Amino acid sequence: MTETPPDSEQFMDLVARLCTAQPDLTPIQAGIIIAAQQNIARDSRTFARLLGLAHALVLRELNALLQSCAVLKLIKRDERTLRTFYQPV
Repeated sequence: MTETPPDSEQFMDLVARLCTAQPDLTPIQAGIIIAAQQNIARDSRTFARLLGLAHALVLRELNALLQSCAVLKLIKRDERTLRTFYQPV
């Protein structure tokens, strides 16, 4: 089974639109939200890998997002790796 990769231009356009609509979001936070809504990534490690970002950076942005917005819901967190699973509310 081959999976079609998401259209990066469309993804970035959605991120830019969300950043414009909600200027308090960082581009990474907007990317996390869009990736979850589009079912591209629903955990911190996958999002970091797909976008070529450090997992620690993604965790920092995700934690800030979970504390400030009611857009995502925390599902579980791996205690050893800190991999965090989330889903859109």
